[in-house]
Amino acid sequence: MEITVGIDDENRNSLNEEQGLLLLRPFAAIGRRVIAWVGSMGAATIFLSLALIRIPGRNQLSRIIQQTYYIGARSITIIMLVSLFTGMVLGLQSYHALVQFGAAGAVGSLVSLSLIMELGPVLTAIMITARAGSAITAEIGIQRISEQIDALTTMRISPVRYLISPKVAAAIISFPLLTSVFDLIGILGGYISAVVLLGLNGGIYLHSVQTYVVLSDITNGFVKSLVFAVIVATVCCYHGYFTHMRKDSHGARAVGLSTTAAVVTSCVLILVSDYVVTSLLV
Repeated sequence: MEITVGIDDENRNSLNEEQGLLLLRPFAAIGRRVIAWVGSMGAATIFLSLALIRIPGRNQLSRIIQQTYYIGARSITIIMLVSLFTGMVLGLQSYHALVQFGAAGAVGSLVSLSLIMELGPVLTAIMITARAGSAITAEIGIQRISEQIDALTTMRISPVRYLISPKVAAAIISFPLLTSVFDLIGILGGYISAVVLLGLNGGIYLHSVQTYVVLSDITNGFVKSLVFAVIVATVCCYHGYFTHMRKDSHGARAVGLSTTAAVVTSCVLILVSDYVVTSLLV
């Protein structure tokens, strides 16, 4: 009889343990994801630090100029196109909204401040991520899976100095410049929409822009663009550099998945950091 009771107690305890493990399984999965995310953030921070340290050096200037042309100059067409129609839409919507309150003269300030403080840096960063960031991730990923990066290490050439540092420096240079282009063309688009098409007085529009836009607004926009530059360059280069360490795939498929992950992660971090930076600057 005592043996039977002991066996029942053991079965009951094992059943309770299994039920407890089932209840804890969702929390364990969340914990693993959080730990993996924190580890990835730490690795990306170290990766960025190594890239920034290696920016100064011999023969780096030519590589930085080349990457600045690729990231900045070759993105200017799409930036100008998007900014023009963004400004025109803002001018159209602002005019119809403000004219109901007799404040049509504030269209210029509304368009310019919206572009300079918010839409300009964010949309510029997203467009560069879509055009240049994805290409950077795919390029570095292909170099990784084809063992070109390993060949650089064999030749005692630092892959971070040779491949990553020029791209980070070029992004830091290009993002504020392209943001300023976006702001100017967007304000011009607002002028076309409100003044040329809707008949608002051009002097009132320009006076509104000149009166309400101050230097701190422009500075805040440039600060955001620098933050976005560091984020996009780090995320895209990091995903490409460590393509071979993906657990879900390998080879060409890994390059495609890394590129997708880099673009999505960059866009999400741009929006999150936009709120954080705005809350700190306001």
